[in-house]
Amino acid sequence: MNKQNNSGLETAILAAGCFWCTEAVFQRLNGVEEVVSGFTGGTIKNPAYREITTGRTGHAEGVKITFDASKISYAELLEVFFATHDPTTLNRQGNDVGTQYRSEIFYTSPEQKQLAEDFIELLEKENIFESPIVTAVSEAKPFYVAEEEHQNFYNEHRQQPYCQIIIDPKIKKLNNYFSKKLKHGTV
Repeated sequence: MNKQNNSGLETAILAAGCFWCTEAVFQRLNGVEEVVSGFTGGTIKNPAYREITTGRTGHAEGVKITFDASKISYAELLEVFFATHDPTTLNRQGNDVGTQYRSEIFYTSPEQKQLAEDFIELLEKENIFESPIVTAVSEAKPFYVAEEEHQNFYNEHRQQPYCQIIIDPKIKKLNNYFSKKLKHGTV
């Protein structure tokens, strides 16, 4: 199930808590062509946001990232992924609690699986986090695009308290640690 298309673009599917946060982070990276918020890893087809929030469908809020591997590697995406959320809390990111907010990498090729497992092993070996990493590594499952009001959320709603309190610090961290990987003109 290798997700490389004819244009040389590849696909990564990541879940790191609220998809509004994850989308905002990855949209700013040079080489990322598109980020779509949605749901994956669950048991029902075409779930709606209201079903996901119950935690009973098994889906995670996630993002599907289309990227140009000649500009940014999958390993670099993983580096940003682990730096911008807490991979040590099971089914939780901050105040967001439930299986829908889990940390999970949905690989689209054997190479992505190996890179993800190796990266986690390296982080654990180097004791980068105080607690063990609980991020799951799973084969990609169907990805369902979330409703339109969830797409490009941070960019369109920066004045909302959630964006200011929860997402702004992630963007600041991204700017501080990954400034050389950012698209020009993004904040």
